Amino acid sequence: MADQVDLSVSLGRGLRLRSPVMVASGTFGYGFDAHGADRTALGAIVTKGTTPGAREGNAPTRIAETPSAMLNAIGLQNPGVDHVVRVYAPKWATWDVPVIVNVAGDAVDDYVAVARRLDGVAGIAGLELNISCPNVANGLQFGVDPRMAAQLTAGVRAVTRLPLLVKLTPNVTDIVAVGRAVEDAGADGVSAINTYLGMAIDIRRRRPVLSRGSGGLSGPAIKPLALHAVWELAAALRIPVVGVGGITTAADALEFLLAGAAAVQLGTVNYVRPQAVREIHDGIAAYIAAHDLRHLGALPIRQARVEAHV
Repeated sequence: MADQVDLSVSLGRGLRLRSPVMVASGTFGYGFDAHGADRTALGAIVTKGTTPGAREGNAPTRIAETPSAMLNAIGLQNPGVDHVVRVYAPKWATWDVPVIVNVAGDAVDDYVAVARRLDGVAGIAGLELNISCPNVANGLQFGVDPRMAAQLTAGVRAVTRLPLLVKLTPNVTDIVAVGRAVEDAGADGVSAINTYLGMAIDIRRRRPVLSRGSGGLSGPAIKPLALHAVWELAAALRIPVVGVGGITTAADALEFLLAGAAAVQLGTVNYVRPQAVREIHDGIAAYIAAHDLRHLGALPIRQARVEAHV
């Protein structure tokens, strides 16, 4: 029976989720205004990127539709870490779903300052380092260089006991090299992937649609690319990989779990079908029950089995 399936998953340092279904940073705010989503189906909420001080973000236009995808250049609009600690965290502490704060900044010291401020705060279950944002100044500088990614991860690891995920950019030649670097530097897991760089041009006005020109591409169009990144990382890393990118159905989520992801994050779909959280949770449970697997750990395809049939 689907209701008897164990969907729990561990992301390290005592962070155990009741479900592998999470929501991706930037698509669920700080968890207060996603009225259509069933939080009881969620394993965790990942917040918007949080910086040392408040940010207004980029000027409009900041979002644009493209075929099977969405471009965004929000620019890390957020109220700053002090507001998060004083106003949001006490509310999260009363919830039955863990909240993971996505952390962003322009320099290593920014990330370290936010992590230090969040460490030990009730209501905060973990951190996700955004080293891969493509729509702010310096947003990609850490994510494309394994050495810088490791330096940033080690700096944060030194000031917090919280479970630590690192969100990787796909805009690199070798994502596995960056994944290994942050694993060696103390990350408890990686989220893969953040958005791809993309743009759209208004041919009537003869200018880019987004105010910054380029932005982050997300949605179903990037799913095969994200899935491949997860496949590569899961085979190479010892720490959990959280799959992100274009997941809109239970079948999509199952592809990531079969590829080796420990959990998945839903992003763009939250804007169009917030009820997808429950649909995907239940679809995963039904699949596992139908195949007599009983738990998530039995899902991933083993590389040797695949190679044997090539």
